[in-house]
Amino acid sequence: MSNWFSESLYNSISQKFEIKKTLFEGRSDFQDVLLFENDRFGKMMALDGIVQTSTSDEHCYHEMLIHVPFFFHGNVQRVLIIGGGDGGTLREALKHKTITYAKMVEIDGLVVEQCKKHLPEISCGAFDDPRTDLLIGDGVKYMAETSDMYDVIIVDSSDPVGPNTDLFGESFYKNCKKRLNQNGILITQNGVPFLQPTELKESCAFFKSFFQDASAYLTAVPAYYGGYMALGWATDNTALRKTPLETIKERFEASEVSTRFYTPELNISSFMHPKFIKELIDAS
Repeated sequence: MSNWFSESLYNSISQKFEIKKTLFEGRSDFQDVLLFENDRFGKMMALDGIVQTSTSDEHCYHEMLIHVPFFFHGNVQRVLIIGGGDGGTLREALKHKTITYAKMVEIDGLVVEQCKKHLPEISCGAFDDPRTDLLIGDGVKYMAETSDMYDVIIVDSSDPVGPNTDLFGESFYKNCKKRLNQNGILITQNGVPFLQPTELKESCAFFKSFFQDASAYLTAVPAYYGGYMALGWATDNTALRKTPLETIKERFEASEVSTRFYTPELNISSFMHPKFIKELIDAS
């Protein structure tokens, strides 16, 4: 008989993935960890019963998480990634020649260990890059205690359950703002607005209380049920999102960054929201 994984993110609906082969199954100090193979999505990872990534579509998420803020900024040298244990966000950041230092703070060392072992095609050696500084620890605690400054902070977290709950809190976002250089940008994972409207609305409300420019932009990740996915955006430089498309194109070409999903046009158009998402952001 076939073995199926049923995602448990939502109470009244579920999606299922056939498990062709289990790569790893166990529990860390923080959460249940499952890595498996699926005929359609390739290798997949689930944490506490929630799909986190797949080798077939991870670029739809990781490329947008990194390249939109990087190309709006224009000269990102220091980046901080909170979470991102699969290494995909780190990989995309390190594609940029301007990066001199990439700090990654991931709470669960088992996730990093198993992703390096079973999903190396996601990180592509990023953990071994000399610019990488990996800390296995609590991102909330790190943000409260560090004095380091960054050009871009990326919160690549799973949903606000389990060990990641505090990554969606007001004090955490306030601490992120303190650690941003001039023209700095904060980017967050804010779920699927159609099914998780409160998550986006609350995060944008916090952003608006701390930053001059608070919004979200969109991507679509096939393994994430429910349509568009929102990525939160916050900065004090209101001019960044007014950067002309031609400038974005010039920066993209000069960077020699290779992508499968991201385009300079998406850098602009991903901030054009369907009405129901615009209303959530405006009401925050």
